[in-house]
Amino acid sequence: MAKQDLHLTRNIGIMAHIDAGKTTTSERILYYTGLTHKIGEVHDGAATMDWMVQEQERGITITSAATTTRWNYAGNTYKINLIDTPGHVDFTAEVERSLRVLDGAVATYCAVGGVEPQSETVWRQADKYNVPRIGYVNKMDRSGADFYEVVRQMKDILGANPCPIVVPIGAEEHFKGVVDLIRMKAILWHDETMGADYDVEDIPAALMDECLEWRDKMLEKVAEYDDALMEKYFDDPSTITEEEVIRALRNATIQMAIVPMLCGSSFKNKGVQTLLDYVCAFLPSPLDTPSVVGANPETGAEEARHPDEEEETSALAFKIATDPYVGRLTFFRVYSGKIEAGSYIYNSRSGKKERVSRLFQMHSNKQNPVEVISAGDIGAGVGFKDIRTGDTLCDENAPIILESIDFPETVIGIAVEPKTQKDMDKLANGLAKLAEEDPTFTVRTDEQTGQTIISGMGELHLDIIIDRLRREFKVECNQGRPQVNYKEAITKTVNLREVYKKQSGGRGKFADIIVNVGPVDDDYVQGGLQFVDEVKGGNIPKEFIPAVQKGFTNAMKNGVLAGFPMDSMKVTLIDGSFHPVDSDQLSFEICAMQAYRNACAKAHPVLMEPIMKLEVVTPEENMGDVIGDLNKRRGQVEGMESSRSGARIVKAMVPLAEMFGYVTALRTITSGRATSSMTYSHHAQVSSGIAKAVLEEVKGRVDLV
Repeated sequence: MAKQDLHLTRNIGIMAHIDAGKTTTSERILYYTGLTHKIGEVHDGAATMDWMVQEQERGITITSAATTTRWNYAGNTYKINLIDTPGHVDFTAEVERSLRVLDGAVATYCAVGGVEPQSETVWRQADKYNVPRIGYVNKMDRSGADFYEVVRQMKDILGANPCPIVVPIGAEEHFKGVVDLIRMKAILWHDETMGADYDVEDIPAALMDECLEWRDKMLEKVAEYDDALMEKYFDDPSTITEEEVIRALRNATIQMAIVPMLCGSSFKNKGVQTLLDYVCAFLPSPLDTPSVVGANPETGAEEARHPDEEEETSALAFKIATDPYVGRLTFFRVYSGKIEAGSYIYNSRSGKKERVSRLFQMHSNKQNPVEVISAGDIGAGVGFKDIRTGDTLCDENAPIILESIDFPETVIGIAVEPKTQKDMDKLANGLAKLAEEDPTFTVRTDEQTGQTIISGMGELHLDIIIDRLRREFKVECNQGRPQVNYKEAITKTVNLREVYKKQSGGRGKFADIIVNVGPVDDDYVQGGLQFVDEVKGGNIPKEFIPAVQKGFTNAMKNGVLAGFPMDSMKVTLIDGSFHPVDSDQLSFEICAMQAYRNACAKAHPVLMEPIMKLEVVTPEENMGDVIGDLNKRRGQVEGMESSRSGARIVKAMVPLAEMFGYVTALRTITSGRATSSMTYSHHAQVSSGIAKAVLEEVKGRVDLV
């Protein structure tokens, strides 16, 4: 790809709550850009982007699928790398890693549902990675559709600054098209040609006043970010040209000051071409985004890399997938330089050079071979032996470590074992491959029971894993009851002196430390170990202090109550002593581990459980039953609202331990008329009665073994 073409590249993702129409919108984009000649429908299990069997059966997106297509806009051909992300909270990692490497996103909303819980989650993720976005209100043909209500919710719930650049013509079953406020023209789609043809006409007289009002609001909003436009707006708004509005809107979108809002009905083939035009017009190219910043692994100094293929290479591996034909496939975004097929690339985490045997441009699960992937582009490669999600690939003589990707912690686990003993190796191999693909899926062996425990983001997540084990790795599994991933915490600070002494002929072991162990400070937000060194006068030599810190960090993996991990704690190393011959780093590390066990036992340890943020949409008449059921589940109702369709929205915080099988119970209570969605909120302390029952259950599992 020639250097001058980079400004015609768009790396975008489609993000939204489950069922807002992300995949349907992606399918229409593929159809109108000429990449597919038949529209795949999600409800028929025929969507191109939902290529996994599990996705087709369930009609949901599980893995983010990438594709590359082209679109003609304003006399130029734009290259669009498109990633369709899942909406279900259990697959939030797929959204996280996609947003990390994208330049822009299309935030999609259901015109009836509006801003739903997962819309908030993906919005926060996009904020975290500074991804500019445009809004697309889908499903305008549904009963109860309201474009302006969604715009209001974005302002109130997300704190966004939405700016409508279209006005819908008709709504619900009468939705025919949109008025483009920039060009001041009506766009009407033809039903008989699947929306491929449309007419650009004058604005219907009945809509003229509304359109003028919204155009004025749009110009006023945009003028704040463009001084030249501001002058014209106050002097004579009629002299403002189309190009000036587009330029000002583009700059404000890239600065994340404004979210241009469009609407349509992807399923009914209305609005997608306008969306594509404005993706090209407003979302940034790789040249518009700030240069990527990383750290030099040798010096720790910050370094910037620019989107130029003449620069040293830097790329981020954001996804690993196992393909039955080509083996392990690594998706990456090249930020600077270029990666060529058959060349060697350096992995700054492992410190090894790897040969990239082949490179591909992806189209869902099909690969199109290419010779080179240059700066600003997204592609996939095979041949990597040792690679993980979040690894930086770069030149050996110019190493750099780019900011990796943070993934949420798992909240639920189940024990699994193969139905036949001979499948033991197959199971281990399958689980290892799935854990490599999915950073929010972990596998561990319970030290006390010897069971294999798999953990994930929710029941659906683990269901899919078990299903994939059966289909892809031919392993039938028995599974235990779901277990909640508890944590432990301490509630008071204790002072302790710990001495570790071992004499067994020859050189002995000696370490002596005095520590305060307690909860972390209120303003300490990272979690994990907050370590403060207050040793004076060299009573403990400097080289042994990191060993004390390491000992406490390692010990926190197992709490004193039931072996659950300790989420966070503060350790202040006050004083101690050493022996000139017998003291070494290992002695101080072991001493710290012993101090951890002894101090935590005295510091009032408590059990912490995951609390979920739940939203239930229920008919008014079932409201009492739904709330009564949540109270039984130790839920705290935080608020109730009326939705536009007359249903009630109940918001509550509920412990995950009480939520297994909730979807089925909710269907029973409401005769299948209510829906719910749940996201992880935080861990909170468990009451003593429940903690006692949990600890007895854990002890029972160990005794059984």
